[in-house]
Amino acid sequence: MTPGAPLLLVVEDDQSQQELLTYHFEVAGFSVATVANGNEVLSQIDRHSPDLILLDWMIPGISGLTLCRMIRNSRKGKDIPILMLSARTEEEDRVRGLEAGADDYVAKPYSLLELTARIRALLRRTRPVSSGKRLTYMEIELDPVQHRVFRSGTNIELRPTEYRILATLMENPGRVWTRMQLLDRIWGQDINVETRTVDVHIGRLRKALCADGGRDPVRTVRGTGYSLD
Repeated sequence: MTPGAPLLLVVEDDQSQQELLTYHFEVAGFSVATVANGNEVLSQIDRHSPDLILLDWMIPGISGLTLCRMIRNSRKGKDIPILMLSARTEEEDRVRGLEAGADDYVAKPYSLLELTARIRALLRRTRPVSSGKRLTYMEIELDPVQHRVFRSGTNIELRPTEYRILATLMENPGRVWTRMQLLDRIWGQDINVETRTVDVHIGRLRKALCADGGRDPVRTVRGTGYSLD
């Protein structure tokens, strides 16, 4: 996985399609996790905390429609955008997919370029920093274009890792991130880093944000992780 890149969870049982989509999206600048069985999807959401789910309608274990409803009813999946893929092309099927909780619906066969454009459009609404949108939380501002952070108008000097952690927290204020989820998002799964490392960088982030006074905006959720609230 590419650290900091938007993470897509591809739910597809056809191995050749898995490999094609993984290759295409990684070249396009995404990180990709895959799962072939509907029964494993909720556990994968807990593990990876993806930015978007690409869900095939016809997968083993649980139908795509049922799985979509289950994701929407789960605590960690309820706000993750879902793009459903299906060979069903009737208008009724599209409506059923959207009513089940999908944010978009693409019929097979599809263009990879169009699929990528649809995904980027969904992410612009749900992960604004990836599209260059300035983020604001209380008196803290993060400018992803200039890669700068301000608090009450004062420039805050952050190292790259602390900057990425803050950007992640600011995209979803109030959301609790586990240490493992932050490790996956910031460092990538293929890098061997201990969870204690997250605590060290959170400490540096807090010190930088509060250097000129002000309330510490980062909340420690005991036994779990961190949240911005």
